Amino acid sequence: MKVLRFSKIAIIAAFGLISYACQDDFLDKPALGSLSDAQLSTKAGVQNLLVGAYAALDGNGVGAASAWDAAADNWIYGSIAGGDAKKGSDGADQPGINSIMIYSAGPSNGFFNSKWRAVYEGVNRANTVLKFVPLVTENITDAEKLAFQAEARFLRGHYYFELKKMFNMVPWIDETTENPASVANDTDIWPNIEADFKFAMDNLPATQSEVGRANKWAAAAYLGKTYLYEKKYNEAKTVFDQVITQGVTSNGLKYGLMPKFQDNFDAAKKNQAESVFAVQMAANDGTNNIDNANTGGMLNFPYNSPFRCCGFFQPSIDLANSFQTDASGLPLIDTYNSKILKNDMGVQSEGAYTPDATTPLDPRIDWTVGRRGIPFLDWGNHPGRAWIRDQSYAGPYSPKKNMYYQATQDIYSDQHSWAPGTAINIQIIRFADLLLMAAEVEAQLNNLAKAQEYTNLVRARAAKPESFVYQYADNTRPMAGYKTTPAANYKVAVYPAGAFAAKGKDGALKAIYFERKLELAMEGHRFFDLVRWGIADQTLNSYVAFESAVTPDVSGGRFLKGTNEYFPIPQRQIDLSTRNGVSTLKQNPGYQ
Repeated sequence: MKVLRFSKIAIIAAFGLISYACQDDFLDKPALGSLSDAQLSTKAGVQNLLVGAYAALDGNGVGAASAWDAAADNWIYGSIAGGDAKKGSDGADQPGINSIMIYSAGPSNGFFNSKWRAVYEGVNRANTVLKFVPLVTENITDAEKLAFQAEARFLRGHYYFELKKMFNMVPWIDETTENPASVANDTDIWPNIEADFKFAMDNLPATQSEVGRANKWAAAAYLGKTYLYEKKYNEAKTVFDQVITQGVTSNGLKYGLMPKFQDNFDAAKKNQAESVFAVQMAANDGTNNIDNANTGGMLNFPYNSPFRCCGFFQPSIDLANSFQTDASGLPLIDTYNSKILKNDMGVQSEGAYTPDATTPLDPRIDWTVGRRGIPFLDWGNHPGRAWIRDQSYAGPYSPKKNMYYQATQDIYSDQHSWAPGTAINIQIIRFADLLLMAAEVEAQLNNLAKAQEYTNLVRARAAKPESFVYQYADNTRPMAGYKTTPAANYKVAVYPAGAFAAKGKDGALKAIYFERKLELAMEGHRFFDLVRWGIADQTLNSYVAFESAVTPDVSGGRFLKGTNEYFPIPQRQIDLSTRNGVSTLKQNPGYQ
């Protein structure tokens, strides 16, 4: 089965050079093109416009100042702002991220304008598809038209979901909007997002001819997620039940957890049963650049390492501590920061160091956090300080979920730039994420046994020896055959029968929230989860207080309730919406 490719070059070659209005003032200008309406009003023209709408998913080259400003995995806005990670590198590099990390960023921070422009470019491309589909009159069936519309509305729903969770009040612009600059941001767009995903769910096929294209079940999962964000728990349960029992991937695989946790971050195993919807990445694709190889994450590799660049996106000490378990293998939900997990802060790489071999740990730590003395995929043991740009600034850890294997670097990584790209897909929704969303819904509805069942499915996968990291035979390469020496004292267990019932609704929800932190760490979800749970202020202020006692990078941070739940509307966009001294776009509360 073919994989949908989003190459910008391929799009241009297919139907000429089209300008998708990437200008700063895109809201004031319709999409323009070198091709006529007649040329685009064909089945092939609409198909290529749709590929263009998919191509905007990665945020690269569609309005962002830099690829990382608008990265599809939201490593800045979801993980760094959520306390999973620090900016990393050093204090002077990419300073715009510093203020986002400590909740002091204002409307003039260019990162927000880049994200806004890139995501609205996706909206614009989806709307362009919807504009031209009705104009196609030859060689197309009504069913094909409906499928094109459903796919475009799925993509538009995704782009607006991104905007809604980041900025809250944003203007809804669709294919019928004649003057985008006149549309205010004074209306809640959740109903519109619902409608797009509902239409997509009802009209998309269960399978697709190309992997990577949205299908009926991806739309259903996203609809359930939308209901969850709206706190419509009964509606969310109905949809999640369908997806869990009937859902299949776009290439027809029944949804399920991958056998090993780490399979989700291996480019050789992408688009399998756990992938509900993902942004497709490709390396070494013949373009001699890394545009299709997750450029949004190009900064996020260990510094001074074989990966070359750049020391950003370091896991927080708080996150590493979270993987400690009790003697029975259950998480230390309330006390995980009582003990700082042993690390090599202040220890030179040339000095002796032995990682902790006694503290019980959830094995997911060593597929998420690069720790000294622990195998770093097949690159040898992580050397510690030698791979950290400024350990005293941001701590001792490196990111790991986004790393490629040395054995496959010429296949699944791309070296055609000053920083590498990878072919590892960006998972927008994976099945473990969906199970934990469903568990949350069941707990909210007091179905605690079902909530525990879903949570335990995720924990049971982590508990399998196949999900452990094993020591190397010679500290250089993995041991041959089946490995028998775990790299740490891994101990993780499912919750015993009746545990959630004994905890009650609030206790069960707390356990589910913590499970999301562990399972989805460094995947861009944490900040948005904390906001929708209504606990961002206490959680993130506690995080800042703890973390700033260890490293200075987050010192002075303060999350202000009622303001920092959403990022500011970019000042550039407010200025562009101003006519005769009156701004169409209004700023979010608490920002000036």
